[in-house]
Amino acid sequence: MILRKLSIFGFKSFAEKTELEFGEGMTAVVGPNGCGKSNVVDAIRWVLGEQKVTLLRSATMQDVIFSGTQARQPLNMAEVVLTIENNKGILPVEYSEVAIARRMFRNGESEYSINRVPCRLRDIHNLFLDTGVGSSAYTTIERGMIDSILSDKAEERRILFEEAAGIGKYKQRRKESLRQLEKTGQDLLRINDKIQEADRQVHMLARHVEKARRFKTYREDLRDIELGYWNRKFAVLGETIRQRKQKLDETANARDVSKGRIAAGESQIEKMRISAL
Repeated sequence: MILRKLSIFGFKSFAEKTELEFGEGMTAVVGPNGCGKSNVVDAIRWVLGEQKVTLLRSATMQDVIFSGTQARQPLNMAEVVLTIENNKGILPVEYSEVAIARRMFRNGESEYSINRVPCRLRDIHNLFLDTGVGSSAYTTIERGMIDSILSDKAEERRILFEEAAGIGKYKQRRKESLRQLEKTGQDLLRINDKIQEADRQVHMLARHVEKARRFKTYREDLRDIELGYWNRKFAVLGETIRQRKQKLDETANARDVSKGRIAAGESQIEKMRISAL
């Protein structure tokens, strides 16, 4: 895996598109102070996905975009393309030449691509896992990293040695697995909360069902009682009507007998009146 070309446009001091081609052997970038040598290293680190603005010697990420001079207007975009030869297949892709590109706009939007195919920053990180290439890998060494190598603190040296030993990929996978487990745990907690809420609703509905069942039973009992009451009342009223009708018939018969007697008496009186004359 060999670095072949670096194309820079709008990044820091590179107002115009600049291409640096790298051949076999060692390539050195020389120049006076302030000419932008460190910006070349920053460009490599940036295109590989560096997110810490302090390592890019900037206050904000938008500061990497050319801010203009008295003679030139500021640009709205910065773009860096890193071309790597992959003849030995170290990178897990089918291409013999891989172009990694990063583009950023002044509104904060960023774009990443691999061989002009849009991708995520994570895809770029995964592409270079255990290859020693990356924004924080040992292939891009600055003075601070040299201090870490020479430091007495084993933890600072350990990061570089782990990357060189090729276990960074497994540590990254472990972190991702732990994040997935944590996310799964959070999902399980939410599911348990939903189950508990569903259980409460089930218990509440069960109570409602029991109340509805008791209401139905009571309503049927009440209907039976009311039917019995009205049947009883109907029977009593029927018997009362029968008795009163019988009494009425007896009264009517007595009335007819009385009318007959009155008629007979009046006839007798009339006969007596005629006899008296």
